[in-house]
Amino acid sequence: MLHTHIEQTEEFIGRHIGPNEAEQAKMLEVVGADSLDALVKEIVPNNILLNEELDLDPPASEAEILAELREVASQNQVYRNFIGQGYYGTYTPNVILRNILENPAWYTAYTPYQPEISQGRLEALLNFQTMVTDLTALEVANASLLDEGTAAAEAMTLARRASKSKSNVFFVSKNIHPQTWEVVRTRAEPLGIEVVQGDEAEGLPECFGVLLQYPHSLGGVVDYTELAEQAHAQQAIVAVATDLLALAVLKAPGEWGADIAIGTTQRFGVPFGFGGPHAGFMACKDALKRTMPGRLVGVSVDAQGKKALRLALQTREQHIRREKATSNICTAQVLLAVMASMYAVYHGAKGIRRIAERVFSSTYVLNKALEQLGVKVVNQSFFDTLQIESEYADKILGIALEEGINLRNVSKNSVSISLDETTTLFDVQELVDIVAEAINAETIDINDLAEQLVDIVVPAEFARKSDILVHPIFSSVSSETDMLRYLRRLSDKDLALDRSMIPLGSCTMKLNATAEMIPITWPEFANIHPFAPDDQATGYEVLFERLSEALCEISGYDAVSLQPNSGAQGEYAGLLAIRAYHKANGQEQRNICLIPSSAHGTNPASAALAGMDVVIVASDDHGNVDVEDLKAKITQVGDCLAALMITYPSTHGVFEERIVEICDLIHQAGGQVYLDGANMNAMVGLAKPGVFGSDVSHFNLHKTFSIPHGGGGPGVGPIGVREHLAPYLPGIVDEQGQLDKDSVGPVASAPFGSAGVLPISYVYIALMGAEGLKKATQMALLNANYIATRLAPYYPILYSGRNGRVAHECILDLRAIKDTSGITVDDVAKRLMDFGFHAPTMSFPVAGTLMVEPTESESLQELDRFVEAMITIRKEIEQVEKGEVDAQDNVLKNAPHTAETLLATEWTHGYSRTDAAYPAGVNPATKYWPPVSRVDNAYGDRNLVCTCPPIESYQSE
Repeated sequence: MLHTHIEQTEEFIGRHIGPNEAEQAKMLEVVGADSLDALVKEIVPNNILLNEELDLDPPASEAEILAELREVASQNQVYRNFIGQGYYGTYTPNVILRNILENPAWYTAYTPYQPEISQGRLEALLNFQTMVTDLTALEVANASLLDEGTAAAEAMTLARRASKSKSNVFFVSKNIHPQTWEVVRTRAEPLGIEVVQGDEAEGLPECFGVLLQYPHSLGGVVDYTELAEQAHAQQAIVAVATDLLALAVLKAPGEWGADIAIGTTQRFGVPFGFGGPHAGFMACKDALKRTMPGRLVGVSVDAQGKKALRLALQTREQHIRREKATSNICTAQVLLAVMASMYAVYHGAKGIRRIAERVFSSTYVLNKALEQLGVKVVNQSFFDTLQIESEYADKILGIALEEGINLRNVSKNSVSISLDETTTLFDVQELVDIVAEAINAETIDINDLAEQLVDIVVPAEFARKSDILVHPIFSSVSSETDMLRYLRRLSDKDLALDRSMIPLGSCTMKLNATAEMIPITWPEFANIHPFAPDDQATGYEVLFERLSEALCEISGYDAVSLQPNSGAQGEYAGLLAIRAYHKANGQEQRNICLIPSSAHGTNPASAALAGMDVVIVASDDHGNVDVEDLKAKITQVGDCLAALMITYPSTHGVFEERIVEICDLIHQAGGQVYLDGANMNAMVGLAKPGVFGSDVSHFNLHKTFSIPHGGGGPGVGPIGVREHLAPYLPGIVDEQGQLDKDSVGPVASAPFGSAGVLPISYVYIALMGAEGLKKATQMALLNANYIATRLAPYYPILYSGRNGRVAHECILDLRAIKDTSGITVDDVAKRLMDFGFHAPTMSFPVAGTLMVEPTESESLQELDRFVEAMITIRKEIEQVEKGEVDAQDNVLKNAPHTAETLLATEWTHGYSRTDAAYPAGVNPATKYWPPVSRVDNAYGDRNLVCTCPPIESYQSE
């Protein structure tokens, strides 16, 4: 009986890990190691290697953990929510739920840096940008940001760059959502920006920028035309946090003079999720587009002159600009942006306007009923929210809770009620009944009242006059069949993890098991408002506590914050904790962050955003930190040293032998060690950064702990800290906008960031247990060394550690190949598409190289398929080197090859169609066909178009 139980609980480990025992033995023979343990000892420095197993529960079976999580979820109480405050009830169309959120073709995709195999996602994101620009009436929108609060903070820094004002003041309206105000305050302080909050109706101070809320957090709607003119007269930039659904019936920000519009698309079909993930947005005037943060999808052409999409103006992004970056945003919210854009496609212009009109009409009826009851409604202009002032406010809240309803507790004598897409007349009646009971008055019959109120329209001074969602894509779907086929057509264009291995170094594209994904759509997790009373989220509290304990045990840290909603935000939060720690100890002069030259691009960008100056530390010939240069830099900066940011294992794919010494050197100089957790998947179960010398790390849950990348988001980047930094973790804002402490503010809008996807990592850890997590790490090391060993005769392995071993990834050096053949890493990347593979990471961290990370989840068969593809490509390069094929007209330079080009009547190339389409090892029956030829990057940047082109452009496809 016990034996059977053990087999069941260990079953998942074998499904998560690709190679079976027999295959592992073959691979160990190839790499020349006697066992996994022996291989690990050859790779991981002995002075950091754990001698004991992690103290975690034994691995659970899928049935067991899902049953356990059902019990945890049942402790959450799903109330009807009329809280608002930036989060609203919505219906996710089931065709979107099943075919996007629950579809691995969408959620296992990678960031669309390889556009030829990402055309489906890119089109969905272009739809998103078009939707946002249309509704805001501004010229350019990005492809999403993390949430409304961080989008507002990004708007502040964009305004600082764009304004010609000499003022250092950023004015924030008192009518903004409380959590947005706190995130803006957090971001402003390290940058030395003075934020002033006040009532814009009383006039503006001298400032470089203004942030308004439209409609107000508590419901009011104001025509800001004159205020925008006043701000522009003093050279200030006008930013506005707005609601896209409201803009279906209200005058758009671009129509009354705003320069920047930000917000969240949560109410476009994305559940509460206790605060996230949701796609934030930013739109701006055309003049600001080249300094706008975040990713930007643009229209270009391919090698055949066909329209093709790509990420535009990439030189703006932080991974290229580093400490000069205007933002540290790396992760967008692609999966959620796709959902929101498809919500607009599904409903179309008429449907979106109809939903908005119904919300406004319901609010109008509620307002009239409250007036008849004699209740004071503070705001007489509104879209979906009414603020009530009453001595019976507490009683109203209490009765509502008894009825399973959440209202917003504004103050002792004030509550607000926000209606949404899900609100019915029955709900309105119940709300009126609650207020009537609280004030001891006879209720109003809503049906009678509604019949009396005919021709309910938005007041003319606020009403939108222009049409919405005018592009034909938003009227192209008239049935669910149409929608289903459109989604399938888009997903068929893309290459995601459900089709093949994605061997991206530093990106960890591993299995996102279905069992891990299932709980995120349960109502008990999906439908909890982030500012609901604490006792309604008891299940989430249990989840947070258990996940945090597991992360502490895995990492060796003492405390965890789950708030950061991306790896970059985790970096930022960790550096803020270090900064606050030094400040608390009277060491405010410590403002220099040492960063190795090989570091991730987000590292220097995050340090700059945290108000630190960056000093680069050199790498030695083996890819390690140059310890002598580190010592010199420590001496050079003296008592200004705040921190060292180091990635471990290194970004060069090796375990540096002197990591403990490096940490000691920093501590002896009074600094703190930030260990970037991007490569934590090479340490889980083998080493603990919190034990061997690091003070703080972020964990990429969307990498190491199996949350899917989702095409470039959601990401989750919690931070772990040692005990002395625990008081400086990000603060949590309650439902009234109050911080739980004064030291460090929040870095995300929601108290626990993207809480809605945390069940994924919890289930992954529970299914794997200590045994499975360690085995996963060992197999990641074996798979990488297997690939390195097999490919070393064909491509030099740039860096290796002790015993010639790599860690979980290896760098293939193609620089000499370019010199001898003219073939570049781009050519190899595009040729891999003909084999049905996504390219490894190109030219990072070293230009002219490919960084390969196979992860533990890929089978030996898939590893061998990739190896054989790379060997075949090397032979194709050799033909170019020997002059056997034309240096420009060859299978590499012309890759990828589309079906359309191969079926052309004339074939003028010096190689066969078969060699182009079916290189060695490619099975015609399972062939993936890239939808476009090689995309012209320069054309797209020179001729920047970031909204949908005429729909005819797609019809030929």
